[in-house]
Amino acid sequence: MSFLGRWRTNVVNQIPALVLVAMCVASTLMSDRFLSSTNITNVLLQAAVLAVISVGMTFVVIGGGFDLSVGSIVGLSGCVAAEVMLRAGIFAGVVSGIATGAAVGLANGLVIARANVSPFIATLGSMVFVRGLALLMTKGAPVVGDDGLPAGFIWFGTARLFGIPWPVLAAIFIFAIFAWVLHKTAFGTRVFATGGSREAAFLSGVPVRRVTLLVYVICGITAGIAGVMLAARLQSGQPTAGEFYELTAIAAVVLGGAALHGGEGYLYKTMIGVLIMTVLTNSLNLMGVDSYWQRIAIGVVIVAAAAADQLRAKVN
Repeated sequence: MSFLGRWRTNVVNQIPALVLVAMCVASTLMSDRFLSSTNITNVLLQAAVLAVISVGMTFVVIGGGFDLSVGSIVGLSGCVAAEVMLRAGIFAGVVSGIATGAAVGLANGLVIARANVSPFIATLGSMVFVRGLALLMTKGAPVVGDDGLPAGFIWFGTARLFGIPWPVLAAIFIFAIFAWVLHKTAFGTRVFATGGSREAAFLSGVPVRRVTLLVYVICGITAGIAGVMLAARLQSGQPTAGEFYELTAIAAVVLGGAALHGGEGYLYKTMIGVLIMTVLTNSLNLMGVDSYWQRIAIGVVIVAAAAADQLRAKVN
């Protein structure tokens, strides 16, 4: 590749980081509250839940698929966690919430890997099914109990360590673990190989179906964790929680440089995409933009993310 070609590729690859910096500068100029400690903490808290969901989504997208059910899993997992901990304690509730996400991820993976159903159809169906299950289980009402959720659980959603909220620290810890799995283990190599070319990966001895199954389980687990984290922040299990998170997570992953056709991506770049989406929403809130217009803006960003994916493909 020529010097000009390498330079152009490097510039394109750095676009997400440049966009994030530009957004932060613009937000600072438009609102003196953007850099306040209160607002920065709010941005980090909002980003934490989306970051955990996007970690699992990165595995799925790199593996050549995507998951539309993660938002519904967030809602159901939070409700299950709240219901169980009211009866059996915090530990049982947290484990139940995460296990719920893992179970839905396993179901998605089996339908996609074993029954060869399109990821779009399989996860669209589970998105509707799981959301309906959450609403049916709670009768559409928040799960909070007569005396509220256990104080220790609520503490996790509100307490800080050295000024950093615990949900943010949890998100960093989860990112570190899965970044190691994706980029430093044989399994991670197999995920990239499966997304790059399923046939070539299969001929090379990669257990493609097993890898596909596992990436959806991972995505379900991270969505379940995010559901529990969100329930701690909201101090209740909300059956409608997580709406649109699936689209926001996919946009964050693609904005971070992952290819929609699979086989390419970096987890740390996904975090840049998460911050872009979070800063965008936060900036619109600070400027008093109506929530309906915010949805329009997010829709534009999703389309822009898909266009950026095509641009990267042409340049590379």
